This record gives sequence, structure tokens and C-alpha cells, in this order.
Amino acid sequence: MAKKVVASLQSAGKDFAKVIRMVKSEKSGAYAFKEDIIPNNQVKDFIAKK
Repeated sequence: MAKKVVASLQSAGKDFAKVIRMVKSEKSGAYAFKEDIIPNNQVKDFIAKK
């Protein structure tokens, strides 16, 4: 039964992308990474945000 669940998650996962963006902290000036899993059609908007 677990094999069916894994197979259904893999096919549904093609509509989403994991996006990682580097963000500079205003307080300390250090860089941090922001990760999100978003739909493929919103990837460009996520990267363009500051």
C-alpha cells in the first residue's frame, strides 16, 4: 500500500518546484537562505521579489 502512496505523490510533485533564494538580513548583514515549495507558474514571481 505504501508504494501506491509514494507513486501518487511523485506524479503530483511535477506541478511544484522547490525554490531557494539568498536573502540579506537587514539587522546583521548576514545572508540567509529562504526555501519554499511553490507551483511552477509562480517561480519567476518568487525570484523577482526582494
